[in-house]
Amino acid sequence: MLAKKEGRKSVPQQKLQIRLNFREGVYFGAAEKTRTSTRVTGQRPQRCASTNSATAALEERLATKGSTLWKAKLSARTVLDFIAQKPHVSIMTTAAKLPPCYNDSLIELRRSSAPVAYPNALSDMETRNAAIAAGEAREQIWLLEHPPLYTAGTSAKREDLLTPHRFDVFEAGRGGQYTYHGPGQRVAYVMVDLKTRGRDIRCFVNQMEAVIIDALSEFGVRAERREGRIGVWTVLPGGGEAKIAALGVRIRKWVTYHGISINVLPDLSHFSGIVPCGIAEHGVTSLSALGSGATLQDVDAALLQAFTHRFGPIGA
Repeated sequence: MLAKKEGRKSVPQQKLQIRLNFREGVYFGAAEKTRTSTRVTGQRPQRCASTNSATAALEERLATKGSTLWKAKLSARTVLDFIAQKPHVSIMTTAAKLPPCYNDSLIELRRSSAPVAYPNALSDMETRNAAIAAGEAREQIWLLEHPPLYTAGTSAKREDLLTPHRFDVFEAGRGGQYTYHGPGQRVAYVMVDLKTRGRDIRCFVNQMEAVIIDALSEFGVRAERREGRIGVWTVLPGGGEAKIAALGVRIRKWVTYHGISINVLPDLSHFSGIVPCGIAEHGVTSLSALGSGATLQDVDAALLQAFTHRFGPIGA
């Protein structure tokens, strides 16, 4: 990036031009060097030190000779820090706007391999929610399954519980109506602090829906929102529409809990004991019913990629 020392002669100096595009939680870009004419003195230019290894890694990528397409798993902050630390380098950047709920803080990932009893999950969520609000714990995404059960949201109507004694029924405290949870369904509980993510509840719900839509697209399923209907929907091959994923959240002191559920390969007959989300005219479907061979692990990978893109880095 810097001209070589050749006495006090005028020599071509390289100007680095960077164009960045942020997508799928990763920066993509083209780093290109162009020649300009400038006078260089015999004194060796001083370089600014990188503040961390990620910045150094980015500098190394950008120092590649010629025009290079590169892919760096680096945060927005790292890129901005690099630009700020290199005043002697002319850098032109064009970066797409980050998703509105994106934050560089590492979100903790929790996984449960065995089905989790609903009262235990609710207690853990409430405890974590309070700890995040108090600044005593990190944000968390929890991937799990439940044994077969029904949950009632704050808007649930008693008449929508068609077979009250089929499975255990729990008051969830979240928004929405009745829904089913059980084996073969991926539940993702999301506990994030909206005080650091824009304080916009409508935007948060929109981004949660977008996570589902992004993840399902990995399996060739076109999932969509529907005006006036809760959840995420898809058009069936034979016509009509069905719900493939549910969403219900609660927010306390600007910290979210509850989350989403995606029907991967559940027993769809279990939904017949309720009117899912109070919508009787449309049924439910799953990835398996649509002909996909996706496993829960496959869906986890797609979900984590989508969450990373829209909410930020996720790790242990």
